[in-house]
Amino acid sequence: MTEPNRSAPPTVAELHDYEYAVIRAVPRVERGECVNVGVLLYCRQSAHLAARTHLDQARLLALDPVADVSGVRRALQGIEAVCEGGPQAGPAASDTPGQRFRWLTAPRSAVVQPGPVHTGLTADPETELRRLFDQLVL
Repeated sequence: MTEPNRSAPPTVAELHDYEYAVIRAVPRVERGECVNVGVLLYCRQSAHLAARTHLDQARLLALDPVADVSGVRRALQGIEAVCEGGPQAGPAASDTPGQRFRWLTAPRSAVVQPGPVHTGLTADPETELRRLFDQLVL
């Protein structure tokens, strides 16, 4: 007589909720035309806050031939610095990742601005950020 198979049941990856927002460059705010230039992602359970950015200069200049490309690049670098925390984040360095995410996603009328915040579930926030970036920016 053979023994029954007592193997462990397959494990399911633990899913965590996350929030994300697309970062947009709006070279002429009064027109409202935009180019997606990055994604912010925050996962509370893992205190993960990160941004991936990419500026397609040709797309930006198609919307406004005199757009401030270097200014947009500096703004994107600033967003990445705030996500990373530390001294390069300036006054936001002492804030929690959640507070920094809320500050970065606050509505503003600027050339670089966040889109609306959306939610999802993921087992791996960094992989999800890459997926969203590839889908929404590139």
